[in-house]
Amino acid sequence: MTESVDVLIIAPEPPSYAHPGDAGADLRAAEAVRLDPGERALVGTGVSIALPDGFVGFVVPRSGLATKHGITVVNAPGTVDAGYRGEIKVTLLNTDARESYDIAVGDRIAQLIVMPVTRARFVPVETLPGSARGAGGFGSSGYGTETGETR
Repeated sequence: MTESVDVLIIAPEPPSYAHPGDAGADLRAAEAVRLDPGERALVGTGVSIALPDGFVGFVVPRSGLATKHGITVVNAPGTVDAGYRGEIKVTLLNTDARESYDIAVGDRIAQLIVMPVTRARFVPVETLPGSARGAGGFGSSGYGTETGETR
């Protein structure tokens, strides 16, 4: 059974789920914008929400826009904290090197995922416990081949 949470909202058109079981609700543009190749823009949605304490909203790209047109969310996922009451705006980037992309009012530009969040309690220590990975960072698990060898 899927749980739901009530989210208070002010919006000309509330975000909506395209299909049953979808995690993300579509956010729509409240303004028309032209994104030239390599250009980014902050696009308003007209949506303001009040998330309950203990929840967060993540603004993520729409896969269709990314695949078909190279349009993505620059700071994905964008974070909407429970205490934020302003308009949700989306920083979009046109990654296509040749084609401009026009966004019209009402176009679906991103998705909003609402999730419960756990607050961390940071505990200062002198040393950290060991792990199999240790301090290995970027590329430490290998890349480029199935055996994990680096190129």
